[in-house]
Amino acid sequence: MDKILLVEDDRPLALGFIYTLQKEGFEVLHAINLEQARNLFNNEDIDLILLDVMLPDGTGYDFCREVREKNVGLPIIFTTACDEESNIVMGLDIGADDYITKPVRLKELISRINANLRKLNREKSNALIGNKIESEGLIIDLLKHSVKKDDEEIILTLGEYKLLLILMENAPNVMSRNLLLEKLWDVEGDFVEGNTLNVYIKRLREKIEDDLKSPYYIQTVRGIGYKFNPKVRRV
Repeated sequence: MDKILLVEDDRPLALGFIYTLQKEGFEVLHAINLEQARNLFNNEDIDLILLDVMLPDGTGYDFCREVREKNVGLPIIFTTACDEESNIVMGLDIGADDYITKPVRLKELISRINANLRKLNREKSNALIGNKIESEGLIIDLLKHSVKKDDEEIILTLGEYKLLLILMENAPNVMSRNLLLEKLWDVEGDFVEGNTLNVYIKRLREKIEDDLKSPYYIQTVRGIGYKFNPKVRRV
């Protein structure tokens, strides 16, 4: 049974979440503030975190950063009424996997939870193989969940890492925007905020490209999507 940590200070809303999640077969641990969330995270085997932004003793952004310092692969989904683009971009940039604005559609929430858990299980399976994916100095180590370019480590958010992995695994094929979104979230593309892919592409290029004006690794195919340009091999 997958164990979900729900961090939500609105008790009536939390009760609705808990009831729905338990009906779907999840075990739910509930924290109403950051202190309780930290205690549960440090002492329980958590599979996914549902995280509100505004909490009595801090913000979900703070907790997200703390979690990412200890666990880069644990799925984190923000559930919040903060629907401005800047809030969404910040949440994704600091390491969240998804961002759902309130009022939450419960069927959509369950779909996103299941999608993130499936991705986590696939990544665990890949990590056991211990393969590396390499292309002209850029290396993804599936075992260590890390990326290096010319032997220097590149720090990526989880979303950036997943996007790079998808592009390299599917090279030299052109990936449409809709297909990328479906693979990133493993759910229908319309569940995803429209600017999310643009943010990931921009941030990823800033970290791996030598010339942002003329990207080499990740190329835009106008009217379709993106492709990873150089030849890729497993080592």
